[in-house]
Amino acid sequence: MPSPLRVFDALTGFQRTAALKAAVDLDLFTAIGAGATTLPELAKRCGAAERGVRALANRLVVDGLLTKEGDHYGLSQDAAVFLDGNSPACVASTVHFFTEPTIRGAFDKLTEAVRRGGTALEGQGSVSPENPVWVQFARDMAPLAGVIAELMTAQVGPVRGTVLDIAAGHGLYGITLARHNPDVRVIALDWPAVLEVAAENAQKAGVADRFTRLPGSAFDVDFGKGHEVVLLTNFLHHFDPTTCEGLLRRVHAALAPGGRAVTVEFVPDESRVTPPEAAAFSLTMLASTQAGDAYPLSEYQKMFSAAGFSRVTLHSLQPTPQQLLVAVA
Repeated sequence: MPSPLRVFDALTGFQRTAALKAAVDLDLFTAIGAGATTLPELAKRCGAAERGVRALANRLVVDGLLTKEGDHYGLSQDAAVFLDGNSPACVASTVHFFTEPTIRGAFDKLTEAVRRGGTALEGQGSVSPENPVWVQFARDMAPLAGVIAELMTAQVGPVRGTVLDIAAGHGLYGITLARHNPDVRVIALDWPAVLEVAAENAQKAGVADRFTRLPGSAFDVDFGKGHEVVLLTNFLHHFDPTTCEGLLRRVHAALAPGGRAVTVEFVPDESRVTPPEAAAFSLTMLASTQAGDAYPLSEYQKMFSAAGFSRVTLHSLQPTPQQLLVAVA
């Protein structure tokens, strides 16, 4: 029987995002994890009104992030791992990037982006030169990237020599490779302000002596030669295939013989409607870039082949929604 519930769910989806952001801003998940489980305890711990906490916490129960038994609230398994500030896997800071005005504003202008076939944001959208949103990305998304970087490193296996990390952002992909491989030296390429964040992370990880900054645009800076690995994590999806091919030719020329280009991406299947997270990412690129997309494996194979790579393999990064592409020079 037809039902309007799915329609209503889509219409009110922004409320779910707002509820999660409010809970993170108030440290609600951390408070519950620390033992404050009743409304009076939570109101005091979070510095909020009981009425406000009740409405917010009950909504989070509905959304499956909290549990409730009698007058006591608890954390769901997902919230305990990923939203409690005392959890080593906490990724709560990511809410600030996803609700950042530039990112949110891209979807406020989605109708116009659909008409245009590209972002309705000014200039080049999220990939405008030295866009400050990438400094926030580097800070807020680092916890989640750290999880993916560990999965990537396990798949890549042993590495020696230099690793060029293009559009390094927080730098955690290259930094994690360096932590697990004592002979690796990382060259991180990004805008100068973003590299400040990456350098801080390298210092915290104990690899600052094997970490070098390469400031500038990935389309202008000389990549050098003889790298064992070039990282292109969450970068190619911002551009059209022709632009990607041109960049990949330069990557191929920068690699040592048998070197590898390693790409973390959202890769939908050939239908472009599954898996859901990867398929939905195409709309994110439409809203925020001039020509980016979530490309299926066949498209990436064409790009890498045109750039001179011999083969491309696809690897799972479960339980995350992203996948790993490894191309051999």
